[in-house]
Amino acid sequence: MFKWIKQHLRIKHFMGNSENAVKTQVWCAVATYVLIAIVRKELQLDASLYTCLQILSVSVFEKTQLSCALQADLSHSEPPDLANQLNLFNF
Repeated sequence: MFKWIKQHLRIKHFMGNSENAVKTQVWCAVATYVLIAIVRKELQLDASLYTCLQILSVSVFEKTQLSCALQADLSHSEPPDLANQLNLFNF
């Protein structure tokens, strides 16, 4: 059990010293892991759970749908048109 927790749950240090604080933090981490696993299965994603967690940690404050945030970006964006860009060092 402890090996699985160390390998799969990203708990670097415990926020509290009491037994209740440690149990609460472990259960929150397990619940997050299970929710991400369910989302990954429902959306049929090929990305690993670690990758999904990384994407969600970066886009936590963005107002995007979960399915859009986790889907691979298949569009190739064109570089922006620099015709209107001013040159600072144009001698």
